[in-house]
Amino acid sequence: MRTLLKNAKIYDGGDSAPFMADILIEDERIASVAPSIVETADKIIDLGGLSVSSGFFDAHSHNDWFAVKKEPLKYFEPFIRQGITSFITGNCGMSVAGFEADTPNLDKIGAGLFRCNDGSCTGIYPTVSSFFEAIDHNTPCNIALIVGHCTARSSVAGWESRELSPEEKKRMLDLMEQGLKEGACGLSLGMMYEPGRYTSVAETREVALLAEKYDRPLTVHARALSAITMDYPMFGRAHNLRALDELVEMAKGTHLKLQYSHAIFVGTGTFKTKDELHRILDSLREQGIDAWFDIYNETLGVSTMTVFLPTWFQELSPEERRKPMNQLRLRLVFNSMILKMLGFGWKDIQIAWLGPGLEKYEGKSVWQIAKEEGKSYYDTYMKLAELSNFKGRANMGPYTTPEIIHWQSKMDNVLYMTDAWVEENGIQNPAIYDCFPKFIQDSLLGKGDTMPRTVRKMTGAVADRFSIPERGYLKPGYFADLTIFDEAEMASATPDQERAFGIRRVFINGHEVLSEGVLDTEALKTSGQALRTA
Repeated sequence: MRTLLKNAKIYDGGDSAPFMADILIEDERIASVAPSIVETADKIIDLGGLSVSSGFFDAHSHNDWFAVKKEPLKYFEPFIRQGITSFITGNCGMSVAGFEADTPNLDKIGAGLFRCNDGSCTGIYPTVSSFFEAIDHNTPCNIALIVGHCTARSSVAGWESRELSPEEKKRMLDLMEQGLKEGACGLSLGMMYEPGRYTSVAETREVALLAEKYDRPLTVHARALSAITMDYPMFGRAHNLRALDELVEMAKGTHLKLQYSHAIFVGTGTFKTKDELHRILDSLREQGIDAWFDIYNETLGVSTMTVFLPTWFQELSPEERRKPMNQLRLRLVFNSMILKMLGFGWKDIQIAWLGPGLEKYEGKSVWQIAKEEGKSYYDTYMKLAELSNFKGRANMGPYTTPEIIHWQSKMDNVLYMTDAWVEENGIQNPAIYDCFPKFIQDSLLGKGDTMPRTVRKMTGAVADRFSIPERGYLKPGYFADLTIFDEAEMASATPDQERAFGIRRVFINGHEVLSEGVLDTEALKTSGQALRTA
């Protein structure tokens, strides 16, 4: 199959200015890029000056868990509509593969957020190679995989809060190394999740040295992303900076490719730490540590609504939770930490999902529900938490501001991502809809980076960072992942409408899977490939 695209404004994935040219696609590869191509083709499309780049790369994703679903398309459709063709998955320590086949802890793989044994998947894939074999030409988009530390540690020791024995540590590291040998593009830590939260700096350093050995990035969800948490002493240095101090200690003396995941500042009380956080990252780079970070173009984030509740309270029985002394203690924590020091308000907690029969609360803030029901904000929050069995989901902010996003988006060592996935129920994370188009809109309106650098940070820079061969650039011989977009429409669109804007066509491995809003659902059954590192 030969497809000829005429009159394209090309962003090739590098830093150079765009140029006008034609593109010839032959089967799954780009055959030619030239000012004028006169060739026979099965299909000729005159783009009339529309912009074309390599397909967008989501640099921080968890869609490995959804690539193996029996019906995966619904989990990828909104990403395709915003121009994303490839994903770096397995972040935050939680990869769908990288565990022992006979582990007794299969229910703990996924750190409580994701599951591979609930019957919705095509199978269970302990190794990276088995995962790649399962998804190659059997899922909509291209998937690269990072091996998660939480996954490997859960495999050998469950969620036990202790140091690993030498034998357990060897088994864990062997699992992670096996994944790298089988084509994984990096390793990841999830220091806020089970069981990553129990990990010492000494253990994370061994993971870091393994990543350095294979010259692969180590992506890290740090132990704290806000100025105040329950993981450090209440007063003194901001907790997100203390968490970064741990990473500095971990990486000391190495030439590690350190990827600081989702550089956000949770709560207005954390915003003041932004300059020092980036000074630390810059200092690491001066020491020979290849420190980068990634961001999404949203000011809120998604988490369990009980993320504020201290561990000691969540571990109590329902009867113990209701005791006046425990309620008083918790109320004091909320008033001092959440509302004052962290800088969150009751209007900032929007209910996304509580459970079946509780849909009436979805989309409303705790503040709004309290007003409607005539209860205090605190009592309303606790009621909603209990109704959801302390498993409810909320969209919360502020995690950052537009101004901080614009500032960070211009830095040399940043990649763009969504950190989002399609939920089965409730209100969705808005990043699934138009996160990448908003980066382009910011550029076109003079708020973000230049257009060539913006496109590079969602294409070639990601492929380079994670050693993904023959992807990320629009050049002959590379795979034909293409995103075609209308700059005029992107500049004038109103974002945050739960839909993408400006994306006109998408090709994945030579298949045109999106054309003027219409998906080719048949092609999307087999269009995606497994992305093994070089």
